[in-house]
Amino acid sequence: MATTLWIRGALCLVAGVSAVSPALAGGLERGGYNIDLLFDTSRFAAETTNTYVSPQRKLKDVRDTDTTTAFPRVTGAGGGNLNGRPDSVDDTDGYWVPRVGFKVGISDSIDCMADYSQPWGGHQNPGTNWAGANYNTETKVYSDNYAATCSYKFDAGPGDLRLIGGGFYQKVGGFKERIVQAFPAGFPLSGIGRLELEGDGWGWRTGVAYEIPEYALRASLVYNSAVDIDNLTGTIDLRRARGPAAVNYYPVSGGVSMPDSLELKVQSGIAPDWLAFGSVKWTDWSQIQVLNFCPNSGGTLAQPCTSLDLLYRDGWTVTGGIGHKFNDQWSGAVSVTWDRGTSQGDGSQSDTWTLGTGVSYAPNQNIEIRLAGALGILTSGSSGAVTYKGETYGDDVSYKFGNDLVAAVSTSLKVKF
Repeated sequence: MATTLWIRGALCLVAGVSAVSPALAGGLERGGYNIDLLFDTSRFAAETTNTYVSPQRKLKDVRDTDTTTAFPRVTGAGGGNLNGRPDSVDDTDGYWVPRVGFKVGISDSIDCMADYSQPWGGHQNPGTNWAGANYNTETKVYSDNYAATCSYKFDAGPGDLRLIGGGFYQKVGGFKERIVQAFPAGFPLSGIGRLELEGDGWGWRTGVAYEIPEYALRASLVYNSAVDIDNLTGTIDLRRARGPAAVNYYPVSGGVSMPDSLELKVQSGIAPDWLAFGSVKWTDWSQIQVLNFCPNSGGTLAQPCTSLDLLYRDGWTVTGGIGHKFNDQWSGAVSVTWDRGTSQGDGSQSDTWTLGTGVSYAPNQNIEIRLAGALGILTSGSSGAVTYKGETYGDDVSYKFGNDLVAAVSTSLKVKF
């Protein structure tokens, strides 16, 4: 019984703080992928987690660098000269990251889980009253992920080797709004242009884990495939800039491949009631560079194409921490996480350093309640024009940003029997 309680305490130590880290990572990461529930030692377990993240990114020294006031190119207009507007703005909104999962031990060797999560997302909402409003007034990305994962466990030396496999269905969508200019009959008009998109796709995962329960030792390596969303379709709406004519609202299509990832997680008991844990994750954000969206015509002056210029580099996230089991009811943990920013001169996703803490309360063997929090620093940098494959991007606005704060809190309830 003592060994079982120690193993369960060790698992909840790690889970308490690991719920926060993905929500603070770069790219479009929100909840990421998490299969920790699969390792729960109970026959049945259900878990719900909700995380709130509050980033405080502020842009300053903003300059409108595309002040187009002549007839636009096919790819769009600059939106006019906005340098008379404020040169600083709060760029980010807080957001929630939910997760729900259910695990069942089918036999002594086979475990399976099903879960719902929101792995990707983003929300920038600077509004119209800033010098970069022809670049962005509001951008939002959302996702829904439905997954099933199973493992087969067998004896291997002093511990157990576990083979992991599964699949998931993913839906991704969102919109971007910015100020654009239109020139009907030679007279310039300004207004909001909106790009709205949605699509779906399938992915799979595979992995391996090794466990020695007596020492609360577990090492896992899990690969999650890319999700090819070739049916990313939506509309461009220019009616608030050009007027209500039907020609100003038209369908567009394109595609995106949401990134694959590889994550190594390790934990081990290091002394009675003490646990050390860590992880290293690579995410292939560099496969998302310039996303083009065009009507069936291929783009005309009346119905131009548009693009989302993300120009990401690969993401790396490294976490290390230590936890302590105070008694059979209470456990606590603390961790430090570094996440490499994905922006490469265009954008504000810089490196992030985060300190996380978590506490777990188990009033009995069937219920665990966890509360975790994190406080971090979004490091400083700047954004402007960059060159990619011979083309210039980010030449519509330039800005700087300092060291900003980000905070998060996560609550979780697990019921098991």
